Amino acid sequence: MFRMWGKEWKDNRMIRDTVICNETQNTRTQKVFQSLEDICYEFDLQSPIWLNGNVQEFQRLSRTRFYQDNFIEHIDFEYLEIQIIEE
Repeated sequence: MFRMWGKEWKDNRMIRDTVICNETQNTRTQKVFQSLEDICYEFDLQSPIWLNGNVQEFQRLSRTRFYQDNFIEHIDFEYLEIQIIEE
């Protein structure tokens, strides 16, 4: 089972979170993108833009943070963090 944890942070506090489970037979990359899309849908956000730093951090640590620079619209929190908690 593939599970991804999505968290919104503001002032060093987690303001909301969710866990997305994906049991499809897709590749890991497809599961990551689908889970991120599900997190953004649940939080009523647009999908963030993956910058090179995000890709490198995610490949190394299986987690990354999306700041205002990753979003076209204004966000009301400091960053969105995603983390794989089970593969």
